[in-house]
Amino acid sequence: MAAAAGDVCGAVPGSRGGAGAAAAAEARFISSAKGKGLFATKNIRKGETVFVEKPVVSSQFLWNALYNYRACDHCLRALETAEENAQRLLGKSSLVLPHPEQCSIRKDLHQQCPRCQVTYCSAECRQAALEQYHHVLCLGPSRDDPTHPLNKLQEAWRNMHYPPETSSIMLMARMVATIKQGQLELLRLLFTEALYDEHLSRWFTPEGFRSLFALVGTNGQGIGTSSLSQWVHACDALDLPMLQREELDAFIDQLYKDIEKESGEFLNCEGSGLYVLQSCCNHSCIPNAETSFPENNFLLHLTALEDIEAGEEICISYLDCCQRERSRHSRNKILRENYLFTCSCPKCLAQADDADVTSDEEEEGEGETDDAELEDEMTDV
Repeated sequence: MAAAAGDVCGAVPGSRGGAGAAAAAEARFISSAKGKGLFATKNIRKGETVFVEKPVVSSQFLWNALYNYRACDHCLRALETAEENAQRLLGKSSLVLPHPEQCSIRKDLHQQCPRCQVTYCSAECRQAALEQYHHVLCLGPSRDDPTHPLNKLQEAWRNMHYPPETSSIMLMARMVATIKQGQLELLRLLFTEALYDEHLSRWFTPEGFRSLFALVGTNGQGIGTSSLSQWVHACDALDLPMLQREELDAFIDQLYKDIEKESGEFLNCEGSGLYVLQSCCNHSCIPNAETSFPENNFLLHLTALEDIEAGEEICISYLDCCQRERSRHSRNKILRENYLFTCSCPKCLAQADDADVTSDEEEEGEGETDDAELEDEMTDV
């Protein structure tokens, strides 16, 4: 179940949560070519949470927000009820979800900035945003003024970066605003080796801005939240008579199919964030850990997919399940285009002698998703 709204905000961004979480893994330098990696400091069992981490900075994607995917402006917690979420995705305002008590959204806790009316899931989030960056970025009565410089910046970004989105210019704007509000220490750890410079003006030179853009592009972690998926997980946990269970499962299965036809892959409130520990995780085509957002906000959970021994590197995959099943040539084509490296994980090394072509079967299989995979994608946020 998701934590109640307001339970997770107010601590220093980048902090870890959970018993023993900080001691389970640490960043270590590997080589000048590979940089840093994340390594287990103790034995970690399959299914165990390695750590829970807040982002240094995060932001919702601009197209996602424009199309009324309503999320907390700070922690990205979904603000719609599960029923409202399903109604919008289906384009069907008459839809009624069973078991409405399983929805975790607390609208009575929602608050708005009194000047610009952006919405937060709680007073804690509103205060955290104000203290970190919103004092600088608040548009006040100019929120809907298309001539305001920040609105012009966002419009230009949207015109250059159409869905599916991978980052947001506002992530960088919040980084700058965080420093302007005197919160430099919050960013220092992340930027010390990658970009940090005492003179903020460097970010506004062509070279400095390219470095900042590259940092965000290669280290940003996608964030997805959904009140509907939280409702589904809560319903899955209900102890129901067999007939009621079958009826509820059939309803949810059909709901997934109908939403997929109406909204396609755009199901969640989406954004991106920069995380200190998670950004140290290197890629593997056979990962031993994965990231998720089970609390319906920007709190990142890193969970072990396999038993991990002390001293072993903890790796995640930058590819989705379908992409990982493709040929070595296809996988590395995606990684080079999006992350600027060629993978040398055990799976890629074992397939090093495979032909560097994409098979016809692989191309025919692109875009095919069975019902089970669809359900996993819709609820695993």
